[in-house]
Formats: sequence, structure tokens, C-alpha cells
Amino acid sequence: MISKSVLLGIRLLAWVAALAAVAGIALHFNGSSSRILVLAASGAPYLMGSAVLGAVAFVAMRHRIGAGVAIVVVAIATWTQAPLYVGHPDDTDGHTVTVMQANLLFDGADPRALVDEVRARGVAVLTVNELTPTAVEYLGRAGLDQVLPYRFLSPGRTATGTGIWSSHRLSETVEYDGFVLNQLSATAEIPGAGPVTVYAFHPVPPVYGTRVWADELSRLRDILDRSPSNRPAIAGGDFNATYDHRQFRAMLSGRFGDATEQAGAGHLVTYPTDKRWPPLVGIDHILVADGRAVAVETVDLPGADHRALVAQVRLHGKQG
Repeated sequence: MISKSVLLGIRLLAWVAALAAVAGIALHFNGSSSRILVLAASGAPYLMGSAVLGAVAFVAMRHRIGAGVAIVVVAIATWTQAPLYVGHPDDTDGHTVTVMQANLLFDGADPRALVDEVRARGVAVLTVNELTPTAVEYLGRAGLDQVLPYRFLSPGRTATGTGIWSSHRLSETVEYDGFVLNQLSATAEIPGAGPVTVYAFHPVPPVYGTRVWADELSRLRDILDRSPSNRPAIAGGDFNATYDHRQFRAMLSGRFGDATEQAGAGHLVTYPTDKRWPPLVGIDHILVADGRAVAVETVDLPGADHRALVAQVRLHGKQG
């Protein structure tokens, strides 16, 4: 027989779990630049998951009001996360290209491991962040320029450097001014798809300053909004934002969609990989316009503090 004090304690914990989930939902929709709220939004899915525990506890105790509230909270939380798992079937014909996004942790990532993954997976477009001159040299020695012979790079010290490698010729290269880290774009001539605009982005992390972070995400969205509408586009980057940041989801309100969401790949976590615990948040993304990702997965990258992201993207450009 469970004592009344134990039942009271379980009931209290169940309410705490339900309220934590409500907080997670609120963080998902929060659009402020408050530092604590922006950082907390990264953990919104974990907070939302606590509603399930609350619902189970209330049902077990036959607490109808609590169970009803918790079940409603579970339903709303599920609604916010379902797009990542449902996917969008695409029967449209198109040219399929493999895209990889990788954060190299300066020159810490194992260059040979990266090149081996690029070669084995048939990657045609690679976007990289935290690209240093030393990393460019090491990747060249490892054979990346033989696998992906065309490149547009803006290496820099520590986190500033960004780059695009491609198996197809690049033109119309642009480096965007006014950002703390380097932001690039180029046009890749991909047979079967025609010209494809490729972006490599890396806004500052919110710990740098949440107002600067939000401003950079907004300006990157403006860049995407100006992307030529008569051709497909791909944007890879460490966006330093998760799907649960409203400021990131604003980028998906126009032509662009998140490859992970398009493919229904679920909650793919990419960071951090250099701790004693497993990665917790997904801040690396591949965005697609006039196309759709049909498969997305993460790839371990020894020496880096991010997992790489690889997407099979079917582009809806011209055929032939």
C-alpha cells in the first residue's frame, strides 16, 4: 500500500513534468532575444518529453484532471515536433545530388576521414565551417581537391573561415560583408539540374550575443529570399540554432525547407561530440529550395566537435 505522502510526491512530480513540457512548448514559440530563453530553447524537445512521464503518472493514479492536462500538453508538444518525423514524399523527377555540411573545429577534424567520407558517399557539394589555412592545406594533402576539384574558400583564424567544395564548376562567387564569420555563395553547374546556387553559412553562436545572433539569422534569411527564383538552391551551414529556435524556423517560411524535415529524418543531433556525453542538439542544417531531401543522416567526424550532416537532395531543375 502506497502511503499518502508518496502519492502526493508522485502527483507533485507529475505536475512538475507537465509544467516543464509547457515551458518547452513556450520556448519553441519564443521569439525574443533574451539570452537565457534562446539558450534554453535548444533543450525544448527534452522538456516537452517530460509531459509523457507526467501523463503516465496521472493515468496510473487515476487523476483525471492531471491526465487530461498532460495528454493535451503531449498532443501540442507532438504537433511541434512531428514535422521532423513525418517527411514529405516527393515523386517529382529530378537530379539527385549528395550534399555534406561539416564543421571542422578549426584544423582539428581528421582530414583523411573527411575525404574518405566524401569519396565513399559520392558527395558532390561540400560546405565547411571553421576552415583555417592549415585545414585547407591538410585537406588538399588528403586528396579533397582531387575528389572535389572546384572550390570557393574564405579561410580564416579559428571559427571565421568558411568554404565550398564541388565536383562541378563554380561561378558567381560572393562573400557577404557585415558578418562576424564568413558567409559565402557560389553557383554550381550541375548536369541534369542546371545552375544551382550554393550557400555556406555560419552565423555567430548565441553565446556571442543573442541580439547579434538573431540579427545575423535575419540577414541570412534576407540573402536566401534574394536567391534567384529560377534555379534550385542549397544552403549548408552550422546555423548555431536548432529547429526549436523560432529565429531559425523563420528561414523556412519561404522557398527553403530544412532537409531533415523534408526527409522525415527525425531529431538529428550534431553537437557537441567532444564531451563525455553524447551530442544533444542539432545546429547543423542543410536547406533546400526547388528540390527535396529524400534522405539525411549524421556522420561522425573524428577530431571535430560536430557530426557532419549528409543529405541526398533531389533537385527540380532542368533535365537532360
